[in-house]
Amino acid sequence: MDLARCLGIDSDNYSELLNQVKLLKEDLANSTSVSARRILVSLETILDNWSEVMKEPVVLESSQTYERTAIEYWFERCLDDGRDPTCPVTGQVLKSLELKLNIGLAGAIEEWVNRNIEILVKGAVEQLSKENVEVEGVERVLDVVYKISEEYPSNRFRARNGGVVVMIVKLLKNRSNGIGTVLRGKALMTLLTMAKDDESKKIMLDEGMTRLAIHSLTGSSEKEREYAVKLLLEFSSDEAYCTRIASEKGALVLLSSMAGNLEHPAVANLAEELLTQMERTDDSVQHLAAAGRFEPLLSRLCEGPDDIKIQMASIIGRMTLTNNNKEQIARQCAQTLVELLLDDNATILVDCAVLPALVAILLQDEGSSPDWKELAASIIANIVSNPGHWELASIDRKGNSMQSESVVFSLVRLLFVASSQCQASILRILYGMASSPQAAESVAMHIQNSGDGIKTIILFLEYPEVEHRTYAFKLTRVLAERFGHDLAQELKLSDKLSLFKEKLLDDKSTESEKSDAACILANLPLSEDEVKTIMEAGFVKWTIMTLKKQKGISNGRTSRPISSMAEGLLGLLLHFTRSLDQETISVVKEHQIMTIFCEQLSFLAKPRVRQLAAVGLKNLSEAGRSLAAADSEPPPPQGFCAPLVFVCGRAPPKPSTCPIHNAPCENNNQLCLLKSNCIRPLVDHLRDEDTSVQIAAIEALSTLMLDMGNGYKRSVDELEKQDVIMAVIELFTEIRPGVLQEKALWMIEKALRVDGPAHKYSLNQSLVRALVEAFKHGNANAKRHAQDALTNLKQISGVSGKASSHSRAR
Repeated sequence: MDLARCLGIDSDNYSELLNQVKLLKEDLANSTSVSARRILVSLETILDNWSEVMKEPVVLESSQTYERTAIEYWFERCLDDGRDPTCPVTGQVLKSLELKLNIGLAGAIEEWVNRNIEILVKGAVEQLSKENVEVEGVERVLDVVYKISEEYPSNRFRARNGGVVVMIVKLLKNRSNGIGTVLRGKALMTLLTMAKDDESKKIMLDEGMTRLAIHSLTGSSEKEREYAVKLLLEFSSDEAYCTRIASEKGALVLLSSMAGNLEHPAVANLAEELLTQMERTDDSVQHLAAAGRFEPLLSRLCEGPDDIKIQMASIIGRMTLTNNNKEQIARQCAQTLVELLLDDNATILVDCAVLPALVAILLQDEGSSPDWKELAASIIANIVSNPGHWELASIDRKGNSMQSESVVFSLVRLLFVASSQCQASILRILYGMASSPQAAESVAMHIQNSGDGIKTIILFLEYPEVEHRTYAFKLTRVLAERFGHDLAQELKLSDKLSLFKEKLLDDKSTESEKSDAACILANLPLSEDEVKTIMEAGFVKWTIMTLKKQKGISNGRTSRPISSMAEGLLGLLLHFTRSLDQETISVVKEHQIMTIFCEQLSFLAKPRVRQLAAVGLKNLSEAGRSLAAADSEPPPPQGFCAPLVFVCGRAPPKPSTCPIHNAPCENNNQLCLLKSNCIRPLVDHLRDEDTSVQIAAIEALSTLMLDMGNGYKRSVDELEKQDVIMAVIELFTEIRPGVLQEKALWMIEKALRVDGPAHKYSLNQSLVRALVEAFKHGNANAKRHAQDALTNLKQISGVSGKASSHSRAR
């Protein structure tokens, strides 16, 4: 405005002002002065900005107002030239470079801009509303709208509310062919900048701009194609919209071809970015695959959650695939498809007779490629991992089944020559068959009889691959449960007995390997020397600490590896408790092993763990009784006063004795069920749902009634006090004939030899009836015990000169 006044020109006469500025620049351009030319550069920038409307007017300490970007540029040039920053108009050297917003001018500029934008928008609407729109007029309108959107983004709403966005879309829709590719490109560029306004973007989508942009992907100019892709990319920021783009006919085919066109790298990169954005949405995957872009679908099929895997597999099932597509899917996803198919459909596959074909590929067809054999082995392994549907299926015309001798022999032999992946699947097959209740016995027998079957499987216990070791340990564990003696012999011959202890103590071993190693070692028959070598004090301590840790992890619901580990560790402790000497007894007391067994009775997950815990209590109780018997004979008096004992008839006071052992037993004795508080938990387990646990519990309680000496009555009275006798009688009257009934009957007969229980239960009609039934229908042992019990109850007379009172303890 100052320049206009100096030149005598009205400040709103922009054209004349620009002419004068041009002449000034030409005068400066002819100057040979270096400083003048430097001034020219700065003035050109300032004058260029002066020819535009200010956006952010700021005031210097000289009270002059400048556009912020222009004055900042001036300051930079001053510093670059090594001069103090000055005010361009006054030349004043500035002490402070602080820039303060000229609020008054800024408000006036905003008002002026808003008024002019409204005028420009109104003019654009008028131009676009004409029936015969001229190309030049459309181009000017697009330039104006683009400038408004880019330079005054806060005013985009004025163009949108004025209807300009809708009119540009309709222009493309109605005159797409008439306006030419260059103008279409400019229209797309304008809509792209307006799409930064969310409301404008929504209007475009509602007006069908997606289809118009896709149509422009075939435009003849690169700019039209470029802005069409950019606009679609802007729309794709909304994941839900990606599906809309993908579903448009031909969109993905065009984008895929553009992404692969290296002649136009800019457009190719944009198209690839858009396709990558669309790959993130599950609903676009099917459309992408139909256009030949399979990777998103295959990655979800291989790596996604089960519901997504099933959805992707369903999509593939509905597609028409080329041979190349089929090969790609088979190479990348065959294993996943097999696993999905077998989860719940193994029975269907067996019914469809797939086993004969798979077994033929694996065992008979020498021309099959290693890949086919690996796939066949993997499918068979998945089928036999679910027992109950394959065991009766025939695998050849001779009627052989999977568990037949010839198949097992062939699988064992194939372990020597198969590929590594195939070996892992064969081990899975053998383990799956050996774990089936219907096939386990025959499969284990065939492995044992196959010559080097056990020896071959042992070789894989130290295999470098985890999968091979895992199933080798699982299979060896099954064999140890059935053929422990043969397995132990083979392990000793190959010097691998220590392998299992090393595996347990190795931090790099998997939990599965550790639990299986513990169970294998627990099921091997070991000599007393071998037990001492393996179960030394340090390893016993490790076993107990690990058991405690496992119990802490379980907290109610217990995983399979944890319960298996507990089973194996308890089995190891049983080895330790079978032959106790003074040294091992001190270890038992130090580590409170009886308490450990008692705690494991509460293991809810696996009956086998509770059974082993009860057997451990039995072993320790028997050892405690033997120790008490050895200590029960008092030594003869010694020393100078010894004869006085006999003369005076008085001996030193005796310590209090345990009513069970008739010998001193300190609290928490670790060899006495009573003092270690283990009787009540054992009584509770007489009601266990598993018969093997009940038998183990009653055997442990029976150790309390082995001694028929002078303290026997006191022992029985204590058991009566602990409700043991009543619990055993209740169990006996309810169970069917068998091992459990015989053991309960043995305890009852021993208890009834004492007058107190015999008198108390003589009128118990349920007991009498159960004893009579056992006497009539039991085996020889049951009949003998029932007869003696009935005699003690005075229900029948003594037989063969044996009176009831004769058999009672006095």
